[in-house]
Amino acid sequence: MEIAEHIKHLERDGRSMADAAERAGTGAPVPTCPEWRVADLLRHTGAVHRWAARIVSEPVRQPLRTEEAPELSGAELIAWFREGHARLVDVLSAAPADLECWAFLEGDAPLAFWARRQAHETAIHRMDAESALGEALSPAGAALAEDGVDELLTRFHVRPWSRVRTEGAPRVLRVRATDTGAVWTATVSAGPLAVTRTDEGPADCELAAPAEWLYPALWNRLPLEEAVVTGDASLARLWVETAVI
Repeated sequence: MEIAEHIKHLERDGRSMADAAERAGTGAPVPTCPEWRVADLLRHTGAVHRWAARIVSEPVRQPLRTEEAPELSGAELIAWFREGHARLVDVLSAAPADLECWAFLEGDAPLAFWARRQAHETAIHRMDAESALGEALSPAGAALAEDGVDELLTRFHVRPWSRVRTEGAPRVLRVRATDTGAVWTATVSAGPLAVTRTDEGPADCELAAPAEWLYPALWNRLPLEEAVVTGDASLARLWVETAVI
């Protein structure tokens, strides 16, 4: 996806997240994040938005920790979230294509990284806010969903801290987006995942479903239904138990 598309999704999902939070109320529990209420969700995402905006706008070239969110609630907290979200959209939209700043995942140029990461950060947490309403999650769109699965598999879980590991002989998990045609093959071993965008060789387990379903499911926002799993279901359970970010 292009940078402009990521920013467009970031803008849309941030507004939708605030709207859902407003409807649910900041004291409502968040079923997809059992330890959180909507206020915690807004504080977390709002702090991340401000952190990213600062890194891009200054620009910051060294690792930077997020700052504590203010202890606001109700309408004040929602307004604070909306303000930070709008600021991030403006900063990313105005940033130069050759931006040089710190990024914590490899594989993309800094501006592309931050636009992509914040689009997915916001889309997933928009789903969290919607879960507080007890309603079905709004679809992300097939293109964003495929991109989000790709970021999760090829950027996050190839890093050393990923807990998606197994003892003994390596095992192969294949993820297939039935709507977009995208396929990922992940080798699970005692080390970080090794992931390719291929459909080659046998797989111990395959998850096959539309990208719009795989996206929240692999982020553990929807349960992995047996209907989408073929082969060794224990490998799918391993993902559910260990793929926590």
